[in-house]
Amino acid sequence: MSETKNQWARDDPAFVVICSLLLAVATLAYCAAYDHSPSHAILVVISVLLFHFLIAGVLLATSCWFLTNSYLREEAPNSHVVEQRVEWLYAFDVHCNSFFPMFVMLYVIHYFMSPLLVAHGFIPVLLSNLLFMVAASYYHYLNFLGYDVLPFLERTTFFLYPIGVVIVLSPILILSGFSPSRYFMNMYFSQRL
Repeated sequence: MSETKNQWARDDPAFVVICSLLLAVATLAYCAAYDHSPSHAILVVISVLLFHFLIAGVLLATSCWFLTNSYLREEAPNSHVVEQRVEWLYAFDVHCNSFFPMFVMLYVIHYFMSPLLVAHGFIPVLLSNLLFMVAASYYHYLNFLGYDVLPFLERTTFFLYPIGVVIVLSPILILSGFSPSRYFMNMYFSQRL
């Protein structure tokens, strides 16, 4: 927190730029390995940057910003205390910080494991679901930590609830044979896996 400005968010957008560049490089690596058309590769990079990172981030940050300010703030015990609120930029910072480990798991590690993860069979489905489950759970755990550090918020364990949903859904997806790896690879690339 900046003591002089009473601000929790970063002033510098460098982390967003770095995340965007790393995401673009990782997506280009997928395109080089799985795509046949340079024009389609450009479309994939733009859509991943826009939808996976920016638009999803704006929606998640806005939801968390609204929830924290509407329902999770402690009531001030007296009128002499300065009322504190979660800034939207802080919520987006929390998203970016939570997104980075998920990026490492679902873009970098997944890239090197993708020949195994897109194969047919129980083991690839199991590994694919486990990788996505760990990535989503870790995202929500880091999201929780980002809000739990703010002294004027209470009941921040609310941000851990999606982990329970992920844990309940994972066995169902595994037993149904759904592979998130094959689903996303088929969605973005011209060749069917």
